[in-house]
Amino acid sequence: MSRFTDSWRSHLLSTLSGNSEGRPSWVEKMERGDDAGFFGPESAAWAVHGGMATMVAGIRALLMQTLHPGAMAGVHDWSRYKEDPLGRLSGTIQWLVTVTFADTTVATEESTRVGRFHDRVAGTYLDAAGVSRPYAAGDPELLSWVHIVFTDAFLESHKLWGGSIPGGADGYVREWAKAGELVGVQDPPRSAAELNAQLAAFTDAGVLKSDERVSEAVRFIRNPPLRRGMLPFYRVMFAGAVASLPLEYRRLLGLRRSVFPVVWATGAVLGIVRMLLGASSTSEDAARTRLDRIARARLTPNAGAEVPQIDVPGTDQPRSATPQGEGAQAASAP
Repeated sequence: MSRFTDSWRSHLLSTLSGNSEGRPSWVEKMERGDDAGFFGPESAAWAVHGGMATMVAGIRALLMQTLHPGAMAGVHDWSRYKEDPLGRLSGTIQWLVTVTFADTTVATEESTRVGRFHDRVAGTYLDAAGVSRPYAAGDPELLSWVHIVFTDAFLESHKLWGGSIPGGADGYVREWAKAGELVGVQDPPRSAAELNAQLAAFTDAGVLKSDERVSEAVRFIRNPPLRRGMLPFYRVMFAGAVASLPLEYRRLLGLRRSVFPVVWATGAVLGIVRMLLGASSTSEDAARTRLDRIARARLTPNAGAEVPQIDVPGTDQPRSATPQGEGAQAASAP
């Protein structure tokens, strides 16, 4: 690689994971454990979260989250996104990839850590009717909103810029419902139809609104403090994220779809990033190392020792931990 591409790759990895090699210390935990995790190889979650489209999905999810005034109040009152936006990003990525690729114990511990952080987030906000309401990060409505827009963003982005999904859209929504449950979401959607219905219910109930806080957050998401050499690529992905949104949400956000072919351009940018970062993330590599270790233990167990079994969700029989094929790239982060 040239000096420019080496520098660009290092900065991108630092942006996404907080580490210039794309392997922060918490990735080591994914090599531990004795099970395949909540999802496992060939799952919908591995396919979607292992794809480059996650980079655009994150932008879309952030934009959508701002439209719930309670969620926006929590970000405005408690988040350090202006002072340390990259730190907040890497923290979110840590939870996402840990729940996706780690074993069940580590994934549960990470979700508990996130829950403890949110315990102190509380305050008041003005709802869409101008009525003052209390909020807390653990409110069922807010947890549901964040989970729904996250699931929707990653699913729709993958449909535009990713490959096939094992089990299709329903498979991904059903699997990722487990992640919602881990952080306290009540009755998460378990099919694409349920996801669409729950998302539409927020709009139909008049919950969502746009105000100066939303406009301020959108301006920040549009122009984050990235290195100058990365901004042109980011702006294409931002335009792609906006283009992927339904018209009603674009209007609430005060955004317009570009007249240029930004969906195609976003795919081209993701292809360049994939070329620079490689075919798999360090998180997925660490998970596959764990699965290889468990598979070897099954083949050559110690005398008298209990052999670990890997139960893959959605099956009645333990399945070999030997990975079959390569998953897609998880934004190489972490």
